[in-house]
Amino acid sequence: MSSGTAMATVFSERRSDLVVSAREESAEGVVALTLTDPEGAALPAWTPGAHIDVLLADDLVRQYSLCGSPADQRNWRIAVLRDDGGRGGSRQVHEMLQVGSTVAVRGPRNHFPLHDAPRYIFVAGGIGITPILPMIGLAEESGADWELWYGGRGRSSMAFLADLEQHGERVTVWPQDEKGLLPLERILGTPSEGTLVYCCGPEPLLTAVEAQCTSWPSGTLHLERFSAKPQPAGAGEPAGFEVVCQRSGVTVSVPPDKSIIEALEENGISVLSSCLEGVCGTCETKVLEGIPEHRDSLLTEEERESNEYMMICVGRSRSDRLVLDL
Repeated sequence: MSSGTAMATVFSERRSDLVVSAREESAEGVVALTLTDPEGAALPAWTPGAHIDVLLADDLVRQYSLCGSPADQRNWRIAVLRDDGGRGGSRQVHEMLQVGSTVAVRGPRNHFPLHDAPRYIFVAGGIGITPILPMIGLAEESGADWELWYGGRGRSSMAFLADLEQHGERVTVWPQDEKGLLPLERILGTPSEGTLVYCCGPEPLLTAVEAQCTSWPSGTLHLERFSAKPQPAGAGEPAGFEVVCQRSGVTVSVPPDKSIIEALEENGISVLSSCLEGVCGTCETKVLEGIPEHRDSLLTEEERESNEYMMICVGRSRSDRLVLDL
């Protein structure tokens, strides 16, 4: 139950209506779209690793990494792999977004930033190359040493191969139908001081890279997932708890069978959200009091231990009461 009168409070971020100014098939099943303001206005600044929400319908929102150049303030580029076995977002992009189409977007936001380091190892699987592309550009600009290992089912399905040719031997293209799986033990078997590892791709690749990096220094590995990380077994049944929305002055009971976001919305508190899987970071919320139970696939172990922020679409509470900055 809420205390006092629940108010309709909406926490939002910038939304833009952009036009598709260019479209190209960058690989088999992959379409690259350039998005531009219809009036030619400058777009919000972004940094490598950032993504945007693409609002395909009222209840269909998908996140795509920006894979162009951050220096280009007039155009955003995304690339979308068609997944006929998915939930329909990629099919809509491929079938409905043509040159001249208008599409609503939110963001950008970045939960996969490139941190300063003298050396980088980039590992990309399939469409996971998209956030890595601008990272390579920034690494080049900074004078850092870097290498990219890029795996995919076959060359025909691997996007942006032509863009990567300019980097020569720094890039190793590894098609599975020619060479098998990426040789992760060779790539990551020996920890290297001062090196950061960035990886994006399907879950089996991320899991394997995590396993290879267990002996590396804490904070070395940075991952971005397409979907929620599998939760460990034996977590037990969720318990109910209380959430206090500090700024709204509303207290809400969260039962075991509802998420924090669901309980808030039932009590008149509308919070911006998107994936509802703990992947996109849209609902990241500051924790003022209490101990959250993190179930997202975004926060690092250090961020989880700090308990400063949580993703309220999947997170719960280890304490009887959470106070959130809402």
